[in-house]
Amino acid sequence: MAKIFGLLAEPTLQTLYMVGLSSLFAILLGLPLGIALALTEKGGLCESRVAGKALDAFVNVFRSFPFIILMIILFPLSRLIVGTTIGTTAAIVPLSISAAPFVGRVVQSALKEVDRGVIEAAQAMGADVKTIVLKVMIPEALPSLAAGATLTVIAIVGSSAMAGAIGGGGLGDVAIRYGFHRFRSDVLIAAVVVIIAIVQGIQWLGNKIVRNLSRNR
Repeated sequence: MAKIFGLLAEPTLQTLYMVGLSSLFAILLGLPLGIALALTEKGGLCESRVAGKALDAFVNVFRSFPFIILMIILFPLSRLIVGTTIGTTAAIVPLSISAAPFVGRVVQSALKEVDRGVIEAAQAMGADVKTIVLKVMIPEALPSLAAGATLTVIAIVGSSAMAGAIGGGGLGDVAIRYGFHRFRSDVLIAAVVVIIAIVQGIQWLGNKIVRNLSRNR
């Protein structure tokens, strides 16, 4: 058993590295996308039928791609950014891009939950759109945003395991190469146990952050 978990030590670090950076970049890409979706949708502060429908279609198209297919399609972009299409760092590019539309939807949904009366009060005081978004909508939606971020990180953990199927490294790579191809069910089970532990840890931390934010509102 010690040898098995020794085998999983480096892949576990690779998975945490992939998930951590991919989550960061996905949030950086998805947050402005979600804000734009919320602002341009029907009833939004910058309602625009054309822009709203265009953004909505863009998000739907990218969310429809299975991750493995999207990863293959993005090989040229990965090569352009990190110089290779294989390995843990290369996998961060498609992981980030595939999760960004999901983050956008999460942000859009969270901002829509903000009490309309609070927004109208800010408008009545002369606040512009930027101020309302940064000072009213985002602070009010923080618990929902934190819950959505938790879901995003967990989804990226699952995608990172799939990335191992085509050279992404991490726990998914070990599970496939050693557990499946070499018929090592013990390695496969151990990899799954570690992935479950990571997901449980992320969920626990996310729940704690959401509770703290809810109490501080």
